[in-house]
Amino acid sequence: MKNLLAFLAVLGMLSFGASEIAFAQQDEPVEQQEVPATPRDVVEPEEGQALHQEIKRIFIEGGAGFMGVVLLALIFGLAIAIERILYLNFATTNTEKLLSEVEEALENGGVESAKEVCRNTRGPVASIFYQGLSKFDEGIDVVEKSVVAYGGVQTGLLEKNMTWISLFISLAPMLGFMGTVIGMIAAFDSIEAAGDISPSLVAGGIKVALITTVSGLVVAIILQVFYNYIASKVDALVNTMEDASISLIDILVKHNLKK
Repeated sequence: MKNLLAFLAVLGMLSFGASEIAFAQQDEPVEQQEVPATPRDVVEPEEGQALHQEIKRIFIEGGAGFMGVVLLALIFGLAIAIERILYLNFATTNTEKLLSEVEEALENGGVESAKEVCRNTRGPVASIFYQGLSKFDEGIDVVEKSVVAYGGVQTGLLEKNMTWISLFISLAPMLGFMGTVIGMIAAFDSIEAAGDISPSLVAGGIKVALITTVSGLVVAIILQVFYNYIASKVDALVNTMEDASISLIDILVKHNLKK
């Protein structure tokens, strides 16, 4: 997790620095002889460059201070969300295949063989199975309690760091609102200093102030989509863990009766 955050932070700084250099090169005046433009010489700006320039202009107008903090909230929120998605994908297990392998191992090699199957399988379901099989000699009741308790531990691992995503979802709009309030105060200060209410002055100040609010809301919407996806993925894995645990208890009961 720490390595992933560090990598994304370095990548973001390198990308931001490269874009600033590119913008600086684009903004430098080039002394050249003016040539009358013909219809064939006129080249339309690329859409990607126009969008890039527009984002840069909005970022600068909104104020580097608050816009930078909102951008950091987006970067860290996305970093945690991507880490969670990768973790949950690696935690997904084919439970039907695992149950059949565990049952076959119990029939042929006993509990130790079944534990070896779980040890060689990744994911929370296999870890729960291993924990339950480790208590097999102590009785089915102990196995059931152990499976339930360790299932809670695995659920906590699946939900790890989700509170940080929720924090950034709440923090981004609040930072945007704060930037708007401060921008409105600055606009009224300008009006007071001018001694006259100019429509252009008021409209310009309000527009700049509202940019931070829009940016914070956009960041919150993006992170909320990732949060809901991760939450649904966690719920699906928890349901799979519960169903697989019940199936494991049934297999162990059947195996115990055969003994």
